[in-house]
Amino acid sequence: MHSTKSNRCAALPVCTSPTKNQERKRDPEMHQTKKGNPWYFGMKVHVGTDVNSGLVHTVSVTPANVSDISQLPHLLREDDRAVFGDKGYVNNKLKRVARKAGVFWGILLKARKQHPLTEANKRFNHKMSSIRARVEHVFRVIKCQFNYTKVRYKGIAKNAAQVFSLIGLTNLYLARRALMS
Repeated sequence: MHSTKSNRCAALPVCTSPTKNQERKRDPEMHQTKKGNPWYFGMKVHVGTDVNSGLVHTVSVTPANVSDISQLPHLLREDDRAVFGDKGYVNNKLKRVARKAGVFWGILLKARKQHPLTEANKRFNHKMSSIRARVEHVFRVIKCQFNYTKVRYKGIAKNAAQVFSLIGLTNLYLARRALMS
């Protein structure tokens, strides 16, 4: 772990039932995206998490079709000295800017058809994944402890308010041992 301030970013797709309303129409603020083979309709929750504490410091809620990399600047803080994220945050331009600013770039490497990952790349990804995995604990608490897997309201704003409340509760849940002592 780094002793300097670091940031991990991740996104959680949250689904909604597409036509369960009186008009039998989809929510115009929500969109669909494909993850693997199935299609998901709804929104994504993007979070920035502190590496050392595992607590969320920044949240962004977007429709499901918004790319993860577009939210990265909103999830970073000025005093971050390292950035960790999954393959959705790959961006060579941002990587060069971060390295020039002295920020460690721990975004997972992505294989391409012409350029598969080398063994060294795979070892790097494995090492970064072990650090980045702490952000997934936030999503586990939201999904398993608070049972939040589908949006409840129509519109991004109402659902975002619920997500912000859940993130606050998640931070309390994750920090409960430190708060009790």
